[in-house]
Amino acid sequence: MTGGGLPAGRPTLVCGGPGCGKTLLAVTFLVHGAEHADEPGVCISFDERLTDLATNVVSLGYDLNALQEKHLLAMDHVHLDRQAMQEAGDYDLEALFVRLGCAIAKVKAKRVVLDSIDSLFAGIPNPAVVRSELSRLFNWLKDRDLTAIITAERGDSGITRNGIEEYVSDCVIVLDHRIIEQLSTRRLRVVKYRGSVHGTNEYPFLIDKDGITILPVTSLRLDQVASNKRVSSGIPSLDDMLEGKGYFEGSSILLGGGPGTGKTTIAARFADAACRRGERCTYFSFEESASQLVRNMKSVGIDLGQWIDKGLLHFIPSRPSLCGLELHLSLMLKEIEAFRPAIAIVDPLSALLSSGTEVQTEIMVLRLVDHFKSTGTTTLFTSLQSGIDNSAELGISSLMDTWMVVRNARTEAELERRFFIVKSRGMAHSAQVRRLEITSNGTRLGSLPGAAELPE
Repeated sequence: MTGGGLPAGRPTLVCGGPGCGKTLLAVTFLVHGAEHADEPGVCISFDERLTDLATNVVSLGYDLNALQEKHLLAMDHVHLDRQAMQEAGDYDLEALFVRLGCAIAKVKAKRVVLDSIDSLFAGIPNPAVVRSELSRLFNWLKDRDLTAIITAERGDSGITRNGIEEYVSDCVIVLDHRIIEQLSTRRLRVVKYRGSVHGTNEYPFLIDKDGITILPVTSLRLDQVASNKRVSSGIPSLDDMLEGKGYFEGSSILLGGGPGTGKTTIAARFADAACRRGERCTYFSFEESASQLVRNMKSVGIDLGQWIDKGLLHFIPSRPSLCGLELHLSLMLKEIEAFRPAIAIVDPLSALLSSGTEVQTEIMVLRLVDHFKSTGTTTLFTSLQSGIDNSAELGISSLMDTWMVVRNARTEAELERRFFIVKSRGMAHSAQVRRLEITSNGTRLGSLPGAAELPE
């Protein structure tokens, strides 16, 4: 396996429509081979001029000109103008083999990219000739033990335009740039991979300043190790409801409630307590900016700004409409991998409903919870809901280890917040309904009027 993924010494076909990123994926393959695997490469472009290609990938941090100067990369542009050609004799690729062989010998290449194969066979009406020459090309690469990526455009009715390339390839990867309800997501799927067990699901991928990132989002087994360690919620009276010890480390917690019930304040207490212990916390916010949250929490005695300044609190605000659910998932997993927090907060999870259906949300949350558990990250999700039944509609409550609800209740004298724990797996927990009190001096869960007073 080359780079842990592509079949070594064999060609891989990468196909997709416009804007799907197939050329960038091929260039990433060459750059990583040259810089990290000691495998020089060759890029033969049939569509894009070399100067344009080098300029377009600078935004990803790739310097193709520098790699050529170091003899780690050889590039060639083959311009094919069908109008200037005259057909005589049988079609064959001998001239390409000679040109490709010279480039390979120049840098002693181990990797090859041909972008794109459609231009090479454009205008050939005989599918038998296309199939024969494709087989010759693939066998030529195999005989020289070259790991190659060959790009192709998607067809109207099949994977490729000619409907042949996918049959003679050992590995076929399909890229897709999909727009659903004005939200776009790029996805990757391995259609076939001869001689290897491979995932057949669609995987979202990102194209940003760090290049192309494809993150695993599907768990194969439930084999995460459950920790017996406990993590304080940051509210002593809430810890008291959880055997006096707080949540299990690495567990998933759902806090549901209506607007104005104090969900964000409880989440901020959790983040503040983690940072006071010297632990890192990642806070995903889908409704408030970092400045707004810091300002608002100061009114209840929480100074989150100090932890942001010290690098312990990583605040990531974004609108739910920024992208689709799969892309949100990929972005969140990438941030977790980069920051490695002990605590993560998603506030509110329900805001992501605008980016997908309820079924898609349930699948997304399942993948997100699975990843947090595999990294041992204790995660608190807040969710806007009117009652217990509402979260069941999201289909996420059964995925959570601890489920808490806070609601507004009207009395004759005032509006009070009532807090209770629906479930908390693996521990004894209070079944009492308590009064949530939020003041500038702290947050406390006290007894309801008429009930016995609870200890501090």
